[in-house]
Amino acid sequence: MTFVVKVGGAAGNSLDPVLDELARRTDYVLVHGGSERVDRLGDALGRPAEYFTSPSGAVSRRSDPPHLEVVVLALAGGVQTEIVAALGRRGVRALGLSGVDGRLLLARRKEGAREVVDGRVRVVRDDWAGTIEHVDGALLRSLLGLGVVPVVGPPAVTERGEVVNVDADRVAAEVAVALGADSLVLLTNVPGLLRDPGDPATLVRSIAKERVEEFAPLARGRMRKKLAAAGAAVARGVGRAVIASSAGPRPVERALAGEGTVIQ
Repeated sequence: MTFVVKVGGAAGNSLDPVLDELARRTDYVLVHGGSERVDRLGDALGRPAEYFTSPSGAVSRRSDPPHLEVVVLALAGGVQTEIVAALGRRGVRALGLSGVDGRLLLARRKEGAREVVDGRVRVVRDDWAGTIEHVDGALLRSLLGLGVVPVVGPPAVTERGEVVNVDADRVAAEVAVALGADSLVLLTNVPGLLRDPGDPATLVRSIAKERVEEFAPLARGRMRKKLAAAGAAVARGVGRAVIASSAGPRPVERALAGEGTVIQ
């Protein structure tokens, strides 16, 4: 069994319980985000984050060149190193890889992204966001075969060597597809997809892969990207995907047991 776990980087996510649990095994790839860290570093450097909302309702980070530099510093230079060190303290051999390292994540730069401003749709200019087109699954499998846990995160790189920002949920989905993973676990700061964002009792527990689009209107903000990434992974051969909470003991075990929103 090989699976992929993605830990979100927004406020309210719990990393230590995830690492405590994963320290007992080596049959996974860990993908990380780090949106809160990127925002904090951007504020400290006088480059505050900007977000835009697409016509579909998805929320994305604006990745102009100054802010892309913040993303690289915060994720590849900060979050990833700290996760690798934390796993090391737990006795795990881990190796941090951004998508640029070894051209692990090849992407194309997005062109023509659109945003909604005051009810009007306009093109997003000077944005260095990308769409992943290839994951070097052989590299990841080689590391796993050596008993080394890959810790993977944005950014990615284009064929021309340009660094581009990519969504961490989509990174996790593409890694899971490349590995033919049994499961993809997207851990976040909420129990899963909720019909009412303020009421955990309204959790949507199961969605057939053919019906993901039907549930998209329930997903607000970044949850829309998580749902889309999970649905795409299962549609392309991953056994199942679970969107679940990172809080509490044994979050991965609970997610794999179906505690969350399961797409299958």
